[in-house]
Amino acid sequence: MDVTLHLAQDPEADALLGRSPLAALVGMLLDQQVPMEWAFKGPRTIADRLGAGAGGDLDPHEIAAMDPEAFAALLAEKPAVHRYPGSMAKRIQQLCQYLVEHHDGDAEAVWRGVPTGAELLKRLEDLPGFGKQKAQIFLALLGKQLGVTPQGWREAAGAYGEARSFRSVADITGPESLDKVRAHKQEMKAAAKSAKSAKISGK
Repeated sequence: MDVTLHLAQDPEADALLGRSPLAALVGMLLDQQVPMEWAFKGPRTIADRLGAGAGGDLDPHEIAAMDPEAFAALLAEKPAVHRYPGSMAKRIQQLCQYLVEHHDGDAEAVWRGVPTGAELLKRLEDLPGFGKQKAQIFLALLGKQLGVTPQGWREAAGAYGEARSFRSVADITGPESLDKVRAHKQEMKAAAKSAKSAKISGK
C-alpha cells in the first residue's frame, strides 16, 4: 500500500493510513461515536506514543503483547485517541492478536489475493470489532481508494460500493467530499430519529 488518503485531514496521519494496512484497519475500528477525522487520526497518535517516530508504523506484535492497562492508559492520554479509550484499546488489541494468530501480523494478508468480494467481506467480518456494516465500508474503501478490487467487490460492499455515493469514509478524498459524507450521515441520523419518534407516538 502506498496511496494518498484524506480521511484524517492531517498530512502525517493520512500518510500513515495510506501506507499501512494495519493503520487503516485501526482507523476503521475507531470510526464510531466520534468524528471521522478524530478516528482516523488515532493510528498516527498511537504510533507516536509507542515511539514509532516519523515514517514509523504500528507493530501488531507489540500491541498484541502489551499489558492491557498500559495500552488503555496510552490511548487515554490527552488528547485521548477516542471518546471511549478503554474499550477501544481492548478492541485494537483483540484485532492485533487476531492478526498475529491468523496472519502472522500481516494485516494486508486479510485481503491480498482474495478472489471475490463475497469472500473478502467474510474475511473482514471475521475481524474482531468488525460487524457487517463496518466490513462493507472498509471493503468499499479498499475498492475505491486502495486498489483492492476482487470480482464482485461493489456488490459485496452494498450501497457503500456505489460510485460517488458519499455514504462513508470510502468516498472521502478531500474537504468537499468529507462535507458531503457528513451531511449524508446527519440525514440518516435525522431519519432514524424521526422514525423512532413516529413509532413511539404510534403506540
